[in-house]
Amino acid sequence: MKIIIPMAGMGKRMRPHTLTVPKPLIPIAGKPMVQRIVEDIAKVCDEQVDEVAFVVGHFGKEAELKLIRLAEQLGAKGSIFYQEEALGTAHAILCAGASLKGKVVIAFADTLFKADFKLDSSKEGIIWVQKVEDPRPFGVVKLDKDNIITDFVEKPLEFVSDLAIIGIYYFRDGEYLKKELQYLIDNNIREKGEYQLTNALENMKRKGTKFVPGKVTEWLDCGNKDATVYTNQRILEFTKSENDLLSKTYSAQNSRIIQPCFIGENVKLINAVVGPYASIGDNTCIENSTIKNCIIQTNTKILNADITNSMLGNFVEFSGKNGGSSEVSIGDYSTVK
Repeated sequence: MKIIIPMAGMGKRMRPHTLTVPKPLIPIAGKPMVQRIVEDIAKVCDEQVDEVAFVVGHFGKEAELKLIRLAEQLGAKGSIFYQEEALGTAHAILCAGASLKGKVVIAFADTLFKADFKLDSSKEGIIWVQKVEDPRPFGVVKLDKDNIITDFVEKPLEFVSDLAIIGIYYFRDGEYLKKELQYLIDNNIREKGEYQLTNALENMKRKGTKFVPGKVTEWLDCGNKDATVYTNQRILEFTKSENDLLSKTYSAQNSRIIQPCFIGENVKLINAVVGPYASIGDNTCIENSTIKNCIIQTNTKILNADITNSMLGNFVEFSGKNGGSSEVSIGDYSTVK
C-alpha cells in the first residue's frame, strides 16, 4: 500500500503562519497535521504501508527531511516529488507518477478525520465522504441502492446529495489511475483552468470502475485559523487519554493546567492558567497569563495576557493589554507589546 499526499499549496488562508512554515507542518495537538493524516490513514489500512510520497512546493531540505523521517517512523519509504505550478488536483497527483503503482491512498494535506473502520482494499475504489448540512460549497456524490457511487457533482446549487467528498481516496490500481490522469493532461481537459481529479474519476466510472463511499465519523478542516484552532480542540478531545500529551520536562509554578492540553518539552508556566484545549510548543514560557483554546508554537514568550481562539507561531514575544481577553493570530518571529 502506498500513500500519496499532495501538499504543494501556498496555504494563503493560513497566513501569517504559512509565510515561514508549510501549512501541513503546522502542529495540531503537538504533531504536524501531515503526520496526523499519515498516521490516521495507516491505522485504517488493512495492510502495511510501504511508501509515503509527498508532493511539495520548494519547502527546503529541512522540511523535506522531516517528511521522510515521518514516513520512516511508519516503517515506510519516504519520497519527495515537486509540483512546480498549481495546475489542479489531477496534476498534483500525477507529479508523484512514479509512485502510482498497485494499491494507493491519496489524501490532501489539510484533511484530518476520525474513523472507526478498516479500509477494504479489495474494492476497486473508495471515496471518503461525510454528511454535511449545507453541501453547496463541496463536491458531493450520489449513491444507488447498492451503495455504489453514480455521480460526482461539484458545488451543487440545488440539493442532489449531502455526502461531501473530504479529499481522501483509495485506488486498487494505481497504474490505471495514472493513465487516466495523463489522459487529462494530454488532451488538455480542464475545469476552471485546472486539471481536476473528479474528471478522471468520471472517466473511470464511465468505463465500469465501481467506486464506493468510505464514511468517517468526523471530518476536520485546517483551511484557516479558526478552523485549525477548532481542529486542535477536537484532536485534543480524541487523544486526551494518551500519556504523551504532557511532557515530563515542563515546569509549573503557581499554575494550573485544565485538560485536555498538549504541553511540549521544557515549557515554563509561571502564575498561569492553561487550557482547556491549549497546545503549547517546546521551550515556550507563559507568565501571568490565561491561555485557552489556542495553538502556541515553540520558543514563544507570553506575558500578562488573556488569549483565546488564537494561534501564535515560533519565536513570538507577546505581551497582553489590560481589559479582557484577546483573540490573535501572530506569525513566527513577531513581537507584539
